[in-house]
Amino acid sequence: VAQAYVNQRKLDHEVKTLQVQAAQFAKQTGQWITMVENFNQALKEIGDVENWARSIEMDMRTIATALEYVYKGQLQPSCS
Repeated sequence: VAQAYVNQRKLDHEVKTLQVQAAQFAKQTGQWITMVENFNQALKEIGDVENWARSIEMDMRTIATALEYVYKGQLQPSCS
């Protein structure tokens, strides 16, 4: 009976230790999830900036082409 009592106390102690460790692991896992979500959001924002830059670049090329066309048109002598 004494040995069973000692074993039960050891088991109780191990259960408490396991509960504490599980809670710490759950907290750490939550922090990791938050970090991954923040990283994913940052990647999305970088993608948004990249798309915006491409759009601006295309607009600027269109404007440059139009200005070049107008400039070249002004250099040619008009037929009157």
